[in-house]
Amino acid sequence: MERTPMSQPATALLPLYVQPVGEQTDNLPVPVQHSSSDLEPATLPFIEANTKPVSCEHLQKDCIIPVFSKDNEVTISHQSFIAAIQEAAYRVFPFDTIGTPSIRVSHIVKGRIPEAIHKPVSQLLESDKTIYYERMMFCFDIPTIHQDIAGCRLNLTIGGVRAYNEQNLYAKKSPEKFKIFIGFKNLVCCNLCVSTDGYMSALRVMDTTALVNAAEGLFRGYAMEQHLALMNAYQGCTLSERQFAQFLGRCRMYQYLSSREKKQLPEMLMTDTQIGLVTRSYYEDENFGKEGDAISLWKVFNLLTGANKSSYIDNFLDRASNATDITTGLARALRGDSSYSWFIQ
Repeated sequence: MERTPMSQPATALLPLYVQPVGEQTDNLPVPVQHSSSDLEPATLPFIEANTKPVSCEHLQKDCIIPVFSKDNEVTISHQSFIAAIQEAAYRVFPFDTIGTPSIRVSHIVKGRIPEAIHKPVSQLLESDKTIYYERMMFCFDIPTIHQDIAGCRLNLTIGGVRAYNEQNLYAKKSPEKFKIFIGFKNLVCCNLCVSTDGYMSALRVMDTTALVNAAEGLFRGYAMEQHLALMNAYQGCTLSERQFAQFLGRCRMYQYLSSREKKQLPEMLMTDTQIGLVTRSYYEDENFGKEGDAISLWKVFNLLTGANKSSYIDNFLDRASNATDITTGLARALRGDSSYSWFIQ
């Protein structure tokens, strides 16, 4: 039996647990809302871990751009990556408000200009130093496209990840790897909601033109209504405390399974530490904690995406998408599907 990573589009999963039309409740979503509102997104960071916020101006003026060492060909800079994704967003959403990118970086790489090679560290001037960031993630809201689920406003959000540690810079120029996504941001907590059809985990391009075209294709193919309907349907699925405890226990056991055993199960990318954060938040989170002796899958989903904020930049989007897969899998299990029966019964 092969791994079942739940890679189906959201629209294929909905019939498994959305009630028939004649029995629909108030939980079903209204169409995506387009408005002239420019509501500012929450100021909470969308990722924490060891990151810090920077501006586009800082990237442009204070950072060098790495090159491929064998032919000295320049890489696509962080700021060029951001600009390319913005260009694609303007093409697909020409009549909507495109927000300012929020940028987080980590793993600073320091150097010196040639004239400062022999200077003691204590005598170095700022002009003697060079820096760039190995890992960068950004996202920007489109606040004029939004939806409310369970009292939480979700803004359409676009972004991407660049991690130079996934690129061989000691060789000649080759296709460069990027991760891009389109999904929604929960403004209550700034958790990012990413679905399979809104995420490209290994986009490889040679230039920014190809980057813009690939991003535009992703944005146009994104099933926005189905993604919202999927998340809205989580409200109608509830785990008892016993089921939730079983799920948490199985997640911790999963970390210690052999590779062969993991291949027989759906993928679960959350770490043991992150499952611990989910457990703590179950009791302490004011917005998404338990409801008596039960918890809705909408809240479970937000506990998972909240714990994901502790991920490093290069793992963040994979785990964000996996949080959707896990929650959808739990919903399917509650409806009798056997794919996730190892995690919950």
